Amino acid sequence: MPRAQRPARRPARPAREGAASQRGRDSRPAKAPATDGPVLELDVERIAHGGVAVARHEGRVVFVADAIPGERVRARVADASKDRFWRADTVEVLEASADRRAHAWPEASVDRAPERRAGGAEFGHIRMSRQRALKAEVLTDALSRFAGLERDVVVEAVDPAHAPGVDADAGTGWRTRVRLHVDRDGRVGPYASRSHTVVPVETLPLATPELQAIARLSDRFAGAESIDLVAPAGGAPELVIDAPRRSPLIHEEVLGRTFRLDRGGFWQVHRGAAATLALAVQDAIDADRFDPRAANLDLYGGVGLLAGAVIDRFGETVRITSVEADERATDHAAANLSGTIGAHAETGRVDRWLERLDAGADRLLRDRLARATIVLDPPRAGAGREVVERLAALKPAQLVYVACDPVALARDLGTFRNFGYDLETLRAFDLFPNTHHVEAVARLTARV
Repeated sequence: MPRAQRPARRPARPAREGAASQRGRDSRPAKAPATDGPVLELDVERIAHGGVAVARHEGRVVFVADAIPGERVRARVADASKDRFWRADTVEVLEASADRRAHAWPEASVDRAPERRAGGAEFGHIRMSRQRALKAEVLTDALSRFAGLERDVVVEAVDPAHAPGVDADAGTGWRTRVRLHVDRDGRVGPYASRSHTVVPVETLPLATPELQAIARLSDRFAGAESIDLVAPAGGAPELVIDAPRRSPLIHEEVLGRTFRLDRGGFWQVHRGAAATLALAVQDAIDADRFDPRAANLDLYGGVGLLAGAVIDRFGETVRITSVEADERATDHAAANLSGTIGAHAETGRVDRWLERLDAGADRLLRDRLARATIVLDPPRAGAGREVVERLAALKPAQLVYVACDPVALARDLGTFRNFGYDLETLRAFDLFPNTHHVEAVARLTARV
């Protein structure tokens, strides 16, 4: 994920300026999980999409938070409103996995009551290598179930060279954007998982050291609704109370290229994520299929990160159009790509923009589209059938798909297969350590 993203995710893609109106966000119920549900002893079987594990009780599926496959736990039922499954929170570990560790965020530990656990670090109790293995299992399972693809996947850690100050072994110190909430007494903290309950905290271990230093977690912010912490690569860290809708400009630096964007606009959260994805997209493009004079596209393009990556690999003669629904992001993309004569940025919902493109395309344009490389970085919900069908109808030479949700990616890959495009390469990256989120980059080409 699911990725390109705003001052806070969610992750996640694990969470991109770019398509604020098109990118899905995880919704949270207004009520906290039940605190008086029955307590069950459960044998945890496997991991599920969404950061929870799967167990069974009298034939019913129970999704269990804060557990690891292979463990035996006592878990309190937090939601029994569905007939097919229940949700539960681990309250005691009876037989622990060898991969269980002290939680990376003490305020999210299983030692706390579930309603007092900070949300946003649902894998923090798991050793890092096992976290990545579990994310790979989820992606592998999604590919099999929704795309009919049997494929081994390895989730790669972020190269430390792109993430100074990040503790890769602990999975901490990586978040350059954090949103905290304020309760009615002015106390600040994250929400509890699946809740709008604010959990006051004393630490923010996933945040960069610069943000930890300015967080003011013990202060009271009476009358405020939220606190944003932002640490751009090209400026000083900031604490912002109730961030305005129209925010000042900041600058991010990625692989020698500078991007301007709104402070409240979408950007990759992990300190090394933008560089990781830019390099992965560059690597995913098959140079033999790339034509710099074709009608190359960067869809859901945000402020131009991936279009810039394409230009940086193939040179300033590249023709590429970035399409983004958010007008402010499009303006920034135009400025960020202005050094390349053949680069353009257009505002539009991708589905409607493609519809207009198809309707107005003459023979010459269709030939240029058939030689094109199309990069797409859709919201968490994925591109969807309509967009996939329109893209396949353009018959591009190759597509590079950046995904922040494994199930949405797999569904779209399955649809692409139905329209004649097959998966050639796939890489996955752990851009949201200590959460369940995972990002993937895939290349698709037309079936011969």
